[in-house]
Amino acid sequence: MTASDAEPAPQGLSDRDRALLALERRSWAGPGAKERAIREELGISPVRYFQLLNALIEDERALREDPVTVNRLRRLKAARRERR
Repeated sequence: MTASDAEPAPQGLSDRDRALLALERRSWAGPGAKERAIREELGISPVRYFQLLNALIEDERALREDPVTVNRLRRLKAARRERR
């Protein structure tokens, strides 16, 4: 990924942001499959992936782009927060 991949388009999401959402929409066969895909497809660590994803789900552009995925992730985040 280059720095320009991370820059948002004026009205929409960056390619990297779309890739994060696309990866999150997929289902995973077994343990480690998602982490492996994050490293291979996005070229970042799983920790960085989740940092970026958590910031992304708060972005209204992401909600407009993929409301089903973003709302699911927001619900999961809220449920984890309530359990603490």
